[in-house]
Parts: sequence; C-alpha cells; structure tokens
Amino acid sequence: MKRHLLPAVFLFLGTSLSIPVTAQQTAAEFFESGINRSKSSDFTGALQAFSMAITMNPENAPSYYNRGLAKANLKDHRGAILDYDKAIELNSKDAMAYLSRGVSKSRQDDHRGALLDFSRSIELNPDDPQAYYNRGISRSRIDQYQGALTDFSKAIELEPANAYSYYARAITRQKLNDFAGSLTDFSKVIEITPKRAQAYAGRGLSKVELNDFTGAITDLNKAIELSPEDGESYFYRAYAKGKLDDYKAALPDYERALALKPDNYRAYYGRGFCRSKLGDQKGAVQDFNQAIEINNVYVDTKVVYNGRISRAILDNLRNVVQERDKINELSAERAEAYFSRGVSKNKQGDSKAAIVDLNKAIELNPAYSEAYFSRGMIKSAQGDQKGALTDCNSAIKLKPGYAEVFYVRGLIKHSLGDENGGCLDLSKAGELGYNPAYKVISEYCN
Repeated sequence: MKRHLLPAVFLFLGTSLSIPVTAQQTAAEFFESGINRSKSSDFTGALQAFSMAITMNPENAPSYYNRGLAKANLKDHRGAILDYDKAIELNSKDAMAYLSRGVSKSRQDDHRGALLDFSRSIELNPDDPQAYYNRGISRSRIDQYQGALTDFSKAIELEPANAYSYYARAITRQKLNDFAGSLTDFSKVIEITPKRAQAYAGRGLSKVELNDFTGAITDLNKAIELSPEDGESYFYRAYAKGKLDDYKAALPDYERALALKPDNYRAYYGRGFCRSKLGDQKGAVQDFNQAIEINNVYVDTKVVYNGRISRAILDNLRNVVQERDKINELSAERAEAYFSRGVSKNKQGDSKAAIVDLNKAIELNPAYSEAYFSRGMIKSAQGDQKGALTDCNSAIKLKPGYAEVFYVRGLIKHSLGDENGGCLDLSKAGELGYNPAYKVISEYCN
C-alpha cells in the first residue's frame, strides 16, 4: 500500500464529505481516497477514509500515520498522538511518525516528550532540517538555549534558505545575550522575507541592547510601518529615543504603546521618566505610580561643619551636580520606577516622600548605586551628612568609577573637617572626568 507523507504542519480545515462505501472498495482504495482528501484539505473526509482502511487492514502503519496527520490538522492532537503511537508500534523505524508525534506533543505543551521524539527522528533521518528545527523549538521552550542554538544551526546548514530557522536562531542568541550574533540572523531573515515585521523588530531590540539607538530607531520605524499595531515596537522605539535624550519624541511612542497595551508598566515608567526630564513632575509621579501599582524615614542629625567648606558652600556646590541618569530597562521588581518617582518627588520639594521611594528602590535592588547616591544627596541637603556619607560609600562600592559621588563625598568630608580625605575624593572625581572638581580643589585644597 502506497504511503503518502503529509507535511508536519497544520493546514486549514476543509469541507467534510461523507465516504460512500461499496462492496468492491478495498483498504488500499480507502487509503488513496484519504490521501486525495488530505491534499484538498478535506481532513474530516480523509479521517473517515483512513478509518475505513484501518478497519479493513488494521496492521497498516501508514494508515494510522496519515489519520494522525488528519487529526492534527483538525487540532485533535491527543487523538493524533494515539494514531502515531500505533504507527510507531507497527513500524518503529519511521522517522516521520516520531517527527509528527513530536509536533503534536509540543502543541500539548509536552516539550520534553516532544524533544525525545524529535531526537529519535533525527537518529533515523539525520538529514531532515525540520526535525532539528522542531527540536530546537522544544529545547528553547524548556530553557535549553545552547542546545537549541546548535539545532537551529544544523537546520540552517541543511536548509540555508529557511527564514524560520534564522529567525529562531536570532531569538535564541538574544536569550543567550549574544545580541551581536543575532543581528546577522535577523538580517538574513530580512533578506529572505523583506516584509517580515518581527525581523525588523527583533533586530531593533538587539541594536537597543548594543546601544545603537539610532540604528534601532531605523529598524523599529520599519517594523511599525509593516505592523502598526505592534505595541512592543513603539515601546522600544520610545526607549531608544529616550536614550538619545529625545524625550519629547519618545512621549507619543510611549502613549501609543500604552494605547495598544494598557497594562504595559514599562511604558508608564518610560513615559514618567520622559515627563520628569521635560519638567512635568506631576505627570511623572502619576506614571511612576502606575508603573508600581500595575505590578526608613529621615531623622535629623546634628552636624558640626568645621571645615573651610561651610554648610552654605556645601549646599551650593552639591546642588550644581547634574543628574546623569539615563532611562534603563524596568526590572520585574520595579526598582527603577520607585527611584524615578523619588527623584521627581524631590524635585517637587517633597524630600521626605522621595526618601521613602528611594528606600524602596534600594530594598528591591540593593545594588542600585544611583539610588544610594540620590538618597545621599537628599540626606546631605537635609543636613544628615553622616547618612549621606554612608550612602555615598555604598554607591562607590557598587560603582567604583562614579565620579560625581566622589565629588559630593569629597565636599561632605571637607565640610566635616576631613580636609585631606575630602580633597583626595575631589581629586579622584577629577581623575574620573568630573572637571568641576578641579575648581573646588583650587579654592579649598591648597
């Protein structure tokens, strides 16, 4: 009996026709009828025909296999798996049966079971690119990214023009933080299928990770042109614009991202950040509230200023330090949102509430050097120089090249009478590129 292998992909459901049975029809004829109905996408009719063939010849593995394919195309993957089981029981060397069973298992989220089937299919037919591709997908679903990368590379070696394999490998490389490597694969996908929006979006995201924000915007422009309802592309384009300090242009992209996905807390955070930079602190705080909601109070300390840098001079010199924070990816803990809300609240004059938010940011991310520094700046402005020094120490420990922190710590030390330590810090700040330190050194360290 001739075997016809249908591709292990799922087609659209066709019109069902009943199977007229005559005394003269044989199992082979029902089988051929099933094949023809499958070719015309009449999977219900095909299923009936293969069932008749199985009734007349229950030991024919191809009938079970092809009926399984018909069921799979009808989205009956559990039933399909039972037929593939029988086909494999009758012919354990059938690579396509393992491949197709793996596909149905994966549709049932049994990725480990699917992986075993794809591996067996590869053992029996090591030159089938589809088996490597499917196994790579299953491996990626269970976070075996290195193995998935190997499989996608093999699939590409066997079938160099398959855009799906390049795209899957590009996504896998992103998972492995190989953003530079993913660029080549996304570019290949674009070369093969120039209208695929996801490829431009993916390449744009990789460029964001590589700090090529201008290039990212170009790719995301194209992604949005091809897929105007893709909220993530608007989000990352806004993010890239923010990284280029074009906060005004970033705002409408964040707004579009939120219109398409109102629960995108990262977009609220990004929009809040932009609003803060543009002077809209009230709007910024509202957005930071949303970013936080969608997912140690200051005690005054008496300090004696006995250095040549007085309290007034300290406040004046400290307050000219400019923010250098850039928008960063919002983590799952939302520490960045608390941080940015705290900065905005401080700009509104609510330093007490700002401290509370910065405390929370540090609690969520104890390695957040900018949050320690910002909290230290506020404490210093409030007169809590001891607390400010502690925060500056923490910020420097976490980021040893943080020039502005050395500068502020130097001012504080000097104002508290530690002229030597203060001037050493100011020297380090200048060494790290914060040039205003040298003016202070010339006035107060000689």
